[in-house]
Amino acid sequence: MADDQTTWELTAEETAEAVSEQKAVRLSKRERLVAAAAGPGGGAYPVSVPVTDTIPALRARFDNLEADATTGVVAGIAGRVMYLRSTGKLCFATLQSGDGSRIQAMVSLAEIGEESLAEWKDLVDLGDHVFVSGEVVSSRRGELSVMVREWRIASKSILPMPNLHNELSEENRVRNRYLDLIAREQARKNVVQRAQAVASLRRTFTGLDFIEVETPMLQVMHGGASARPFVTHSNAFDTELFLRIAPELYLKRAVVGGIDRVYEINRNFRNEGADSTHSPEFAMLEAYQGYGDYNSIADLTQKLIQDAAVATSGGHVVTWADGTEYDLGGEWDRLSMYDSLNAAAGTGFTPETPIAELAELATREGIEVDHPIHGKYVEELWEHFVKGGLERPTFVMDFPVDTSPLVRGHRSIAGVVEKWDLYIRGFELATGYSELVDPVIQRERFVEQAKLAVKGDPEAMRLDEEFLRALEFGMPPTGGMGMGIDRLLMALTGLGIRETILFPLVK
Repeated sequence: MADDQTTWELTAEETAEAVSEQKAVRLSKRERLVAAAAGPGGGAYPVSVPVTDTIPALRARFDNLEADATTGVVAGIAGRVMYLRSTGKLCFATLQSGDGSRIQAMVSLAEIGEESLAEWKDLVDLGDHVFVSGEVVSSRRGELSVMVREWRIASKSILPMPNLHNELSEENRVRNRYLDLIAREQARKNVVQRAQAVASLRRTFTGLDFIEVETPMLQVMHGGASARPFVTHSNAFDTELFLRIAPELYLKRAVVGGIDRVYEINRNFRNEGADSTHSPEFAMLEAYQGYGDYNSIADLTQKLIQDAAVATSGGHVVTWADGTEYDLGGEWDRLSMYDSLNAAAGTGFTPETPIAELAELATREGIEVDHPIHGKYVEELWEHFVKGGLERPTFVMDFPVDTSPLVRGHRSIAGVVEKWDLYIRGFELATGYSELVDPVIQRERFVEQAKLAVKGDPEAMRLDEEFLRALEFGMPPTGGMGMGIDRLLMALTGLGIRETILFPLVK
């Protein structure tokens, strides 16, 4: 079964036998290329080809060329073959560069001779990387082209490519991201936008005199968040270690040491569920500002996200992949968790409301709460009654104290802490604190967490003596925040988390 040169042949329904047959045909072409090579380093995979120009550079220079025009410019370019057509004495190929830019190659009998034209027809397949050199021209139809005088295969594609006309399913895109990047413009755009967003974060921090640091990914004590860790073992130290769930406790050590404005863009690992907004491995930003609080860190977070929107979309109004426009501009709303819950549910809950009263409403609404404490009931009820109605970017302020063991108590409201969660597009994008810096109260909070762990709460924090010792040397009043990089891209693009991660973990 020979390759069809006019379409991308394979679909998901084609058999493994068909794939194997096409692979065998291409392998035989590889053998002929190797045999014809003058020496090592040539054949189907030469060590280099004499590229002088890129496809996007030629498009930028000659895109307005009139039909059937010549330039006198000779260029050597390389790209992946996305389309092939033969009309006897003239063959056409569309070459694509890594950014998706395309140009036509015209391979004619008059320019390269009978033997070379026959080899082109025989050896070149869809998906191959080829080098062509010749004059830059415009075809009769006005297509920017290279009139080929010399060509060679730069890298032979042994497997046939997927059908370009049948879009890959999300599952296939995730599992075969390299094919997704070849075939789909949005996939390439996602990579570029992520890089632009991360670069913007660093520019904003640099402009505000923050210092970027690196903290350990392997830790003897997991902490900084309520989450289940991945557990491993160090042979060198013969001890149990944890992949970090957050860099928080190390970044706070840096603040104790005098780095008042510090941040890290890092990889975190949480041994929990995976869905449209969660991944076991994810990228995260955490930042701490000495002599700040949760209000100043909210201002910082808004600026970081709005600057990233400008970097990726040119303004505060971003256009998602489905065409929806979402406005990230202006000053974002700030609302109280308790007040908004009471307004939506018609209740009068306070931090002193008995658990039984909260549990009664939760049962009536069909809400189940694992390891029930006051704060978990309040947060679950808030998500049930309020979360779905948030349309604009919104800081939800002032959380229950018993679910926030690393946060300073509110300066004027008993029973809550100075914590906010930022909601965009209906999901939590970031969280911010007025940090708890009193080592005595922090120890008390850790002890309460240890009691929850004894009762079976797998997300409860452990008592971290090393961190407490650092706090005892004095940490200034501080505001801190954490934001998922993957979720930031979700807010900027409207895509699910598996689309914003280049190579997500899949089962």
